[in-house]
Amino acid sequence: MPSALTPSSVRRLRAALDEQRSAQGEAPFTGSDEEAVAAAVRSTLRAESPPRTLVKAAVRCSLAVLADRAPGHSLEVRVPPYGAVQVIEGPRHTRGTPPGVVETDPLTWLRLAVGRAAWVEEVDGHSVRASGVRSDLSEHLPLWADEGDV
Repeated sequence: MPSALTPSSVRRLRAALDEQRSAQGEAPFTGSDEEAVAAAVRSTLRAESPPRTLVKAAVRCSLAVLADRAPGHSLEVRVPPYGAVQVIEGPRHTRGTPPGVVETDPLTWLRLAVGRAAWVEEVDGHSVRASGVRSDLSEHLPLWADEGDV
């Protein structure tokens, strides 16, 4: 199965990440593609006012990593206005609203992706809206361990 993390999305992410790192006086990122996604997420969360291109790339690519790790079509994870993916094995939907939907804002999604936010707390606090029997992403998050301000 091909990765949801496409070469063109990785190129855009690396360009945005390196631009941000340069602005912070850091060297260009040299790790693997998935490490670059994690670095972009952390860089976005570290910035006072992250560039829109970095936020967009970090959200889209982190959603792609989730899709690679939890393949399927029974749950749609939406992070407007930047992206949505279908994940989790189960019944496939082809039209209309899927049987399960998770929706949140970009910064909440990125905090969840690196473990700076807890799934249950974000759902209870209404920062994440989750519906459907397969909408609990707690076993799939965080995508990466939180490394603080690294």
